[in-house]
Amino acid sequence: MLTIHCQNTRTSKEFPEGSTLQEVLAAFDFEQPYTIVSARVNNVSQGLRFRIYNSRTVQFLDVRDASGMRVYCRSLSFLLYKAAIEVFPGVKVHMQHPVCNGFYCSMDKPDGSPVSPEDVDRIASRMREIVAEDTPFHRRELPIDDAIRLFKDRGMDDKVKLIETSGQVYMDYYLLGDTVDYYYGRLVPSAGYLKVWGLQALQGGILLRVPDRHHPERLAPFIDQPKTFSMFSESRRWNEYMDLKTVGDVNHACLRGNASELIQVAEALQEKKLVQIAEEIDRRCRRKEDPVRIVLVTGPSSSGKTTVTKRLSIQLKACGLHPVSFSTDDYFVNRIDTPKLPDGSYDFDNFDTVDHDMLERDVMDLLAGKTVEVPEYNFVTGKREYNGKRLHLDKYTVLLIEGIHALNPRLTARIPDNLKFRIFISTLTSTALDDHNWIPTSDNRLLRRIIRDYNKGAFTARETISQWQNVCDAEEKWILPFQENADVMFNSAYLIEFAVLRNYAEPILASVPRNCPEYCEAHRLLKFIHYFTPVPSKEIPPTSLLREFVGGSSFTY
Repeated sequence: MLTIHCQNTRTSKEFPEGSTLQEVLAAFDFEQPYTIVSARVNNVSQGLRFRIYNSRTVQFLDVRDASGMRVYCRSLSFLLYKAAIEVFPGVKVHMQHPVCNGFYCSMDKPDGSPVSPEDVDRIASRMREIVAEDTPFHRRELPIDDAIRLFKDRGMDDKVKLIETSGQVYMDYYLLGDTVDYYYGRLVPSAGYLKVWGLQALQGGILLRVPDRHHPERLAPFIDQPKTFSMFSESRRWNEYMDLKTVGDVNHACLRGNASELIQVAEALQEKKLVQIAEEIDRRCRRKEDPVRIVLVTGPSSSGKTTVTKRLSIQLKACGLHPVSFSTDDYFVNRIDTPKLPDGSYDFDNFDTVDHDMLERDVMDLLAGKTVEVPEYNFVTGKREYNGKRLHLDKYTVLLIEGIHALNPRLTARIPDNLKFRIFISTLTSTALDDHNWIPTSDNRLLRRIIRDYNKGAFTARETISQWQNVCDAEEKWILPFQENADVMFNSAYLIEFAVLRNYAEPILASVPRNCPEYCEAHRLLKFIHYFTPVPSKEIPPTSLLREFVGGSSFTY
């Protein structure tokens, strides 16, 4: 017998060796408002079919937990794939990226016809049948050579390329009925767990809708995001043009010695976009009526706002403009006046953390031709200071305001919209692991933040991970609702970024203790970055956006 300590009940019970988590769950009585879909076992995510052979600590999870939601969404992806190939034998399914509070999927039908609303209805009908049949998911394990043959025989070259470069000895795969697929994380035990989902036609493909994390009994609300979708599509077209649709493609390119060229192309693509943005600002600044005077730059945490602003300033100078800038952070209220979260900690992401009345008043004075002394926030003392930084807007001076609240309409409510140019910076990873495994866009930013915080001595990886969910919740409330208001969106994701970040992230993530809750996320990220063939950072230029996070930038931060 072995002992299982259940964190949900804070009690322990004995079980026979080899018991599954499903069996263990049935023995513990606790409130379960939503279906349990997975568990953490000694701070490692596991599926409910996982068998236990030693005493363990277990925490059962539903989709309100980020780990549980990932398990649920991966399972939905497999359900959609199975239904699609049964309705359209020979179809190729590509789970591409998150958008509109769901996941966008494109399909290459054997007859080459576009996906119609009727096609979506047929696939959804088959998905409902599989759920009603409660078809089980089964996990199997194979030596790597056998796994390569398994997927090669099925024409799944995207998975073959990924597996070939994974460096693993064994790998697991999944079965849903007689359908084979690979997923880099656990799945629910059976299709009957997948009660809340939806399908709808979108932009020539399918939007797979998923539960609302805060209210799992209903779908996350559909949010139309045409600009975000367009940015994903643009990045995807470049990836396809360069034949780098999946991580396996990128790994093989690096192993062929093409990493330097990929870095150069990634830098060129970002610089090209910045030039286009600067030229549009220049055009609007020089128009006779209502010239643009203010450029508002925002984006979520670790999206690269500061470097983008600095590089944009250089391009604006090349256009003959005179850019001056400040950060909304400089208008933080004194720390003693900062809003607080329910647990009593400071809510630094709250809109009222910024003295927006003073900021708007200073901007209006600048627009009126006055010289204004702007503050600089001292993060050590927690107070605003005036150190002689004075700004004045001449005819061809453009004011850049950078910060997480820059696009919030309340920040510049009294300033006419035609005087503003809005930029939203996202980190939209468009390269998938393979055709059915997308990369969560937040993973990119989380790894950046972990590395930057650690290198600066600000926070350990454990501390950064522990704060991350609060950061994401704040972004959902204060930043993301305004992204579609932007005049232009800039994608700061870097073509081979994970291959570079792996060198920095591995030792930092390995420092997270196994006996803390944050180890679960550190373990997941370590497993994830091992899919990427490492690329040294020596050829990343000092002006690169990546240098903001890994160090060695020629910009002053």
